[in-house]
Amino acid sequence: MNEPIKYQSKIVNVQFGENVKIVEPLNLYGCTIGNNCFVGPFVEIQKNVVIGNNTKVQSHSFICELVNIGNNCFIGHGVMFINDLFSDGKPAGGDTSKWKNTIIGNNVSIGSNATILPVSICDNVVIGAGAVVTKNILEAGTYIGNPAKKLYKKKD
Repeated sequence: MNEPIKYQSKIVNVQFGENVKIVEPLNLYGCTIGNNCFVGPFVEIQKNVVIGNNTKVQSHSFICELVNIGNNCFIGHGVMFINDLFSDGKPAGGDTSKWKNTIIGNNVSIGSNATILPVSICDNVVIGAGAVVTKNILEAGTYIGNPAKKLYKKKD
């Protein structure tokens, strides 16, 4: 019986701000994490990701390349960011020219198990747990569902 190839979780070429707390195991490489941030266990943050100050990333989340997260944000457990829309009906693989950017504004909270496709989300937004964000969010508020839609309160 053959032995599997084993890889260890790593922290490589990361720019950390002041007072950052991380919980291992996790994979962080080529990213920038601002001041006063928290990153929980079993998180992967890929190269060229920028995370602003005072942001928390909870366990089991995946933040792929081309994601920029603002200040004072909360990323819940198991949140998945996606940069490849399978535009050719299959993964782009190494063709990074087909990948798309995701921009998350300031004061954005993303609930557990949400999926964020390549979009822009403005400041002061709450994304509900399990929501799938497929389009840009240009207006502050709370968004829920699949696809995510703004939650409107009943008027009295």
